[in-house]
Amino acid sequence: MMEYENTSLQGLLLLRPRIFADERGHFLEIFNLRDFESAVGAHVEFVQDNESASNKGVLRGLHFQVDPHAQGKLVRVIQGSVLDVCVDIRPNSPTYGEHYKVHLNGSSKEMLWIPPGFAHGFVALEEHTVFAYKCTAYYHPASERTLLWDDGQLGIDWGVKDPIISAKDKVGMTFEALTTLRS
Repeated sequence: MMEYENTSLQGLLLLRPRIFADERGHFLEIFNLRDFESAVGAHVEFVQDNESASNKGVLRGLHFQVDPHAQGKLVRVIQGSVLDVCVDIRPNSPTYGEHYKVHLNGSSKEMLWIPPGFAHGFVALEEHTVFAYKCTAYYHPASERTLLWDDGQLGIDWGVKDPIISAKDKVGMTFEALTTLRS
């Protein structure tokens, strides 16, 4: 049984699973297609599952793929914790350019549904953080793009000083450049 909560960005949903715990450990349902599609209001087909491991302070993002390879993602933390950030990059959205952030961790098991049309990233808040996500489209390198994680126009407070960032993520495009490309 899952609780679905709308966020401030249309289509972005926070999922809270019911956890059954006792002295033996715990059990929870991670995914139920019927309930998920009912909450999302559309048919969703996941085609790829990914997992990353990060040390404290590693920042990954803000990543997205352009059409026709745009990905929806169902993300969760298996171990550790992250600050998860999504930026609405849907050109006709009333919240275009706005971001949403949430703490996800391996204890609460909350998940986030990120539909196509969002740039996504996270920063690991603990050592040995394991992050997993289901994707609605296959990874397509030629369609991959990165928004600059610290773009002042986006105004994202990541809550970390001097994050560890890949060379690719250090040279992401600005939000203004993305907007200009789409004009």
